[in-house]
Amino acid sequence: MQHEKVIYENDNGQSIEIGYSFPYFLQGIVGQDGTKAKITKVSGTGQDGSTITNVVLTDRDLRLLGSIKGNSKDEIAKYREKLLGVFNPKSMGWLQYEYGSIKRRIRCQVESAPKFSKKTNSYRFQDFLIDLLCPNPYWQDINSVKSEIAIWRGTFEFPLELVEEGIEIGFREPSLIVNVFNSGDVACGMKIQFKALATVENPSLFNVNTREYFRVNKVMSAGEIITVTTHFQNKRVELNQNGVMSNAFNWIDLGSTFMQLDPGDNLFRYDADDGIDNLEVSIWHTPQYLGV
Repeated sequence: MQHEKVIYENDNGQSIEIGYSFPYFLQGIVGQDGTKAKITKVSGTGQDGSTITNVVLTDRDLRLLGSIKGNSKDEIAKYREKLLGVFNPKSMGWLQYEYGSIKRRIRCQVESAPKFSKKTNSYRFQDFLIDLLCPNPYWQDINSVKSEIAIWRGTFEFPLELVEEGIEIGFREPSLIVNVFNSGDVACGMKIQFKALATVENPSLFNVNTREYFRVNKVMSAGEIITVTTHFQNKRVELNQNGVMSNAFNWIDLGSTFMQLDPGDNLFRYDADDGIDNLEVSIWHTPQYLGV
């Protein structure tokens, strides 16, 4: 039998697993694969057919079908109560779906709280169904992917033998360009981190493929970190000064773009007006998929 299960965790920190283990059994999930597209089209005078002008994906609807197994009606009642508490419509959450070796998750809202069947062949079983609405229809990898563009690599190890020629305790990565590979089906946002080891003037990141860039017009001091988030409906620029966070939108260069990662290869080059060797740059992204 193909391994398949779901794990739901709401924003209150409550979670539940439905799979092939006691007491919650997964009978099926509907809507985890392809989702419907909304197509906008126009037709000119005398035109045969039409011209497609835009394609967007609609919300994803998920339905969970399962069964509770218990040794008595009282025990099943206890498991029902937990299921109702975790799938609370007043709290959003994350649904993790595992199919074979694939593990992905999606942000969702409980649209219809657990409904239990009225008929049962045995007091030890109770069927249920749950409807979820996912406003972002894309599934995501469980963990983000980190790409280090500019970084110092440490070489200092023990045991240590002192030699007259000196000791190399670290080296700078020689390349100013790195390829960030997006394994997802669609473009996705990313988190860009500029970290100053010493004084850095006006750090920037340039997309070689699209010619877009993001530049921060600020002289950064040692230890300062500027984090740029380019996700749709979650665009932020924040400055971390000794653990104190503040808004850094006022330092954005006017020509900057909140760049996205296209599916496949994305070439980036980092730069700074001064102190480029004092700059570390890292990128995090979470690939998005059309279905599982």
